[in-house]
Amino acid sequence: MNREYHKWYSPRLRRDMELLVIGHGGLPVLVFPTSQGRFYEYEDRGMVGALWHKIEHGAVQLFCVDSVDAESWYNRGIHPRGRVERHLAYDAYLLHEVVPLMRQKNPSSRAGVTGCSFGGYHAMNFALRHPDIVQACCSMGGAFDIKQFLDGYYDDDCYFNSPHDFLPNMGDSWYLDRYRRNWYLLATGNWDFCWSENERLAGAMRGKNMNHRLDVWGDNTGHDWPWWRRMAVQYIG
Repeated sequence: MNREYHKWYSPRLRRDMELLVIGHGGLPVLVFPTSQGRFYEYEDRGMVGALWHKIEHGAVQLFCVDSVDAESWYNRGIHPRGRVERHLAYDAYLLHEVVPLMRQKNPSSRAGVTGCSFGGYHAMNFALRHPDIVQACCSMGGAFDIKQFLDGYYDDDCYFNSPHDFLPNMGDSWYLDRYRRNWYLLATGNWDFCWSENERLAGAMRGKNMNHRLDVWGDNTGHDWPWWRRMAVQYIG
């Protein structure tokens, strides 16, 4: 299995950033870790192992990035505006540094994103903000509420990084046309405390006639890696 470690100084984040590229071809998928997670989390938690067959046979190629959550949404030591600005810098890092690497490594005309829990937020938010770049999104146990990190603060940048807020009000045909060509999957479980958030976002997608699916797993499926590994095998690649 092809496995590459990459590290460079990000001018947008003003620090070194690390990532893993796993696989040699197929659909390139940007993988977000869970809250405050690292680039190696997907591998350490057995997700890469669960997808080994698909990766080895060239169905999917993973680009596993670091988070900066501890410097952005989870950084209670700075003003909420500073948290939002750090997240915007992260979005710029992904868009202008990671996406070009994905295109360099993989000639596919399509790209996907995925993440579990708060990684599901990052995946969905990035996909909805950049529907010309990301054509498929798989969120597993997604947690999409960023207002919990804002201490009552709110501005336009918060709004446009909160899918629960901007998606129901979206009227821009440039976005809507692309949303309706792309594919969005919301997977959760009947014991997942984020179930209601997924139902809410799926409702907004229905309201915009988007190609999407909400899958609620039974069998006491909760919010943890054993269930996400099973979901990944079914949905990714």
